[in-house]
Amino acid sequence: MNKKETAEIKKNFSDKSGFFIMERVLTAFVDAEKNVRCHNVNSCLTMPVEEHEVYDETLKKVLNTNVGKNFMEYEFPNEAYDEGKPQEILYSLLKSELKDDLACENFLNHIANNAVYEGPFSIITAYCVYTIRKKDKNDEFAEGEDEIYKYLLTAICPVKTSADGFIFDSDNNEIAKKTNTELIISKAPSDGFLYPVFSNRSSDINHVMYFAKAANKPNISIIEDVLGCTFVMSANNEKENFKSIMKSVVGDDLDYMVIKTVNEKIQEVVDENKDDTERTVIDNTSLRDILTDIGVPEERVKMVEPVYEKVCGNVPLTASNLVENKTVLASPGITVNIKPSAADKVRMSVVDGKKCLLIDIDDPTIEINGLPVTMN
Repeated sequence: MNKKETAEIKKNFSDKSGFFIMERVLTAFVDAEKNVRCHNVNSCLTMPVEEHEVYDETLKKVLNTNVGKNFMEYEFPNEAYDEGKPQEILYSLLKSELKDDLACENFLNHIANNAVYEGPFSIITAYCVYTIRKKDKNDEFAEGEDEIYKYLLTAICPVKTSADGFIFDSDNNEIAKKTNTELIISKAPSDGFLYPVFSNRSSDINHVMYFAKAANKPNISIIEDVLGCTFVMSANNEKENFKSIMKSVVGDDLDYMVIKTVNEKIQEVVDENKDDTERTVIDNTSLRDILTDIGVPEERVKMVEPVYEKVCGNVPLTASNLVENKTVLASPGITVNIKPSAADKVRMSVVDGKKCLLIDIDDPTIEINGLPVTMN
């Protein structure tokens, strides 16, 4: 499921769309001991507008168009459709349209027993229907060719008490400490998933999209134990693996210019493919080409393939996850942040036998701790 497909579902996740209906919503509260304390299924067609809007706001956050970072596609393994396995549980719930109590209870208990959370959480799952308008060869809507995409959208939201603080007690005309013990369900889900995926403008029941609020901290228990899929690298994992490959391959030849230029080359790849709907990747072949282009010795370039395979296997890395928005030079007691626009003004050299960091300053006036200093 690419950015364009995700954007289409998100754009039409509204009653104003004319092609979308959220029919029912399943809600549940799971306490810190993994007990499903309560659950309800409500019709979205009859609920108050204010309540409907809260569900819309929360669930829509799961449809994150940052595909490849916050919103990742996973394929179910073959055994996931066996009875009682994750895909079978999801598919049964989808077919029930949230009308079957047993299917709902199996789904909720499966999440409660397998999701790892430090405290209580809430589960919100909506059964939605989207009418897919099909176009003919003339790029016009074809009559009678519409397809119905039925899907489940789940948001898992943390539940916490509100912060303690002070209030004005109007009865006693004083400021007093207030302890609030109400359990507040966050409208910002920490995790979520979409099933089945919307691929090639059609339904694909063999894949699921997983959402993580923090792209660098996915809840692996949701991916592996709730959804039954194999966890793949997060954005942070990809960046760390890329650094490991660079250190192993380039080794002692790593310097400011190599790191800066590789970053610029990967940024060029991202920019050249910015209109592509599929994620842009860097694999061992493209990395080998980049290092060759910037003049890394051939004997080191030959190391790319075995090192890459050892670190990442055959999995390509998401190019945008590897790009650094600024260059950070750090030495004990000194840290220098350099924006891409100023990267060419910095160089490393040996002066009087000492390794030095040299910065070209075009404007003779600079600021130190916010105060102007003139260099003569």
